[in-house]
Amino acid sequence: MDAVSWLVEGEKRGAGEFVLNSMDADGTETGYDLNLISEVASKTSLPIIASGGAGHPDHMVAAVRVGASAVLAASIFHFGEWRIAEVKERLGAAGIPVR
Repeated sequence: MDAVSWLVEGEKRGAGEFVLNSMDADGTETGYDLNLISEVASKTSLPIIASGGAGHPDHMVAAVRVGASAVLAASIFHFGEWRIAEVKERLGAAGIPVR
């Protein structure tokens, strides 16, 4: 089944948001699947939480710029590569609201 088509169907069935995890990128720390995020964002009106692939705050900025409403990250924090405060600071500096 095509992921994008299924998410469009999910919106029709009443989904409120999507956690979009690219299994190909998950754990790689090479960045989110920006093409997938962009495609889903262009075909649905629901918020997208990007997951899978974050290795640097710039990856998070890029995901938001192509259509993600929020980002999720794990490895960069688990392995101590970045602190949450550092990431929030970088996102804020890029003009992305954080809480």
